[in-house]
Amino acid sequence: MATTPDRARVRLRNISSRAYEHPADRGALVALRSLRGFDEVFKRLSGLFNERALRLMFLASAVRVDERQFPDIHDYVRDAAYVLDLDRVPELYIQMNPQPNAMAIGSSRPFIVVTTGLVDLLGPEEQRFVVGHEVGHILSGHAVYRTMLLALVRLAARVAWFPLGYVGLRAIVAALEEWYRKSELSCDRAGLLTCQNPEAAKRALMKLAGGSRLAEMNVDAFLDQAREYDAAEDIRDGFIKLLITQGQTHPFAVVRLAELDRWIAEGSYQRILTGDYPRRDTDTDARISEEARSAARSYREAWERTSDPLVGTLRDVVSGAAATGSKIFDSMADRWRNGPGRRTTA
Repeated sequence: MATTPDRARVRLRNISSRAYEHPADRGALVALRSLRGFDEVFKRLSGLFNERALRLMFLASAVRVDERQFPDIHDYVRDAAYVLDLDRVPELYIQMNPQPNAMAIGSSRPFIVVTTGLVDLLGPEEQRFVVGHEVGHILSGHAVYRTMLLALVRLAARVAWFPLGYVGLRAIVAALEEWYRKSELSCDRAGLLTCQNPEAAKRALMKLAGGSRLAEMNVDAFLDQAREYDAAEDIRDGFIKLLITQGQTHPFAVVRLAELDRWIAEGSYQRILTGDYPRRDTDTDARISEEARSAARSYREAWERTSDPLVGTLRDVVSGAAATGSKIFDSMADRWRNGPGRRTTA
């Protein structure tokens, strides 16, 4: 059971992960959670991912944090579980690896792995942000769906010799990678909610791009980089950005910091801290159609906000297609609600 943190932080009792999830991430999760029999399908896919074996591997080859080993980091994961109101504090392992990285693994009993490279790179409050980010993945249940992505990536590699099968799988993988990137934006927000220190969160993201020499970096200059990356010089840069994003499971650091800064500026962070957020016991009331519209709206707002010339060229075409898709979705939803053979009323 999560216990009280070492300094006063706002506890977000019964908070639903929907409070911090990016609309595109939230829409996908609500749809998947609503599928009957999904848990059984996942159990079958989990045969490709032995959670028990992985935990034993880290138990044998890494350091499990507790009151005696890395006690400060143990406090960070304990505090994150307290703030996000988890029933159980996840296990956390420190793995010897100079590459800065962290991940949440598992579905029935998720745990967190943080590399020594990340521990050495970040200061205490920045570490707190990263640990909270991973606890956010656990609360959202992202590990379940990420397992599917890993399984499909392996399958796509195996059928690469068969062009038609590969093209179909590659399209699914590309869609899952886009969701994966949005889930990272979600959990940057979760990390901020747990550490409740916006400057520390921004420092952590900057260090992931530029290393430990924080005195040589500047948040405003880094945000200028984000704006320049977004704008691009001409349509060719827009195509290049699409190409370099393929295969990426994480948004680039400048994008992550800009998105987190925007989320803070629009007031969502402060509203949650004051208690204005959806509760876990209302998750079953979430409607797929509403979340789908919210996801579409978030993409539309991003298209309208961007200065990317490629997006500007495609904006009208995509918006028209989205409107048509929305009408088709609403029609199918009406048919599903009314059942076969029933007619909708005007």
